[in-house]
Amino acid sequence: MARILIVDDAKFMRMTLSNILLKAGHEVIGEGENGKEAIDLYRHLQPDLVTMDITMPLMSGLEAVKEIKKEFRAAKVIMCSAMGQQKMVVEAIEAGAKDFIVKPFDESRVVDALSRVLN
Repeated sequence: MARILIVDDAKFMRMTLSNILLKAGHEVIGEGENGKEAIDLYRHLQPDLVTMDITMPLMSGLEAVKEIKKEFRAAKVIMCSAMGQQKMVVEAIEAGAKDFIVKPFDESRVVDALSRVLN
């Protein structure tokens, strides 16, 4: 199973996602609250996959994906967005994100996205 880094400024969202991932047999190796932390944690932990919120303080998920992909071309990132952020999701995919999941999280959708990106 995968070693996953969760990045979201909302603790509740990190917790929700963490529960879904653990239940699916994955290991959550770290959590971050903003894009800057995402980059630092990625460098330090080198996870198999990152789930990243788009809208966060200090640095957006979009900017963080670009930075991570610049340094780690093989990085696998799944963006998380609230409904109505389609334009940002498209930008995130163009920036190198592999997939996206919509909040509130649907457990089967999260697991499906993980399977697609990890295989």
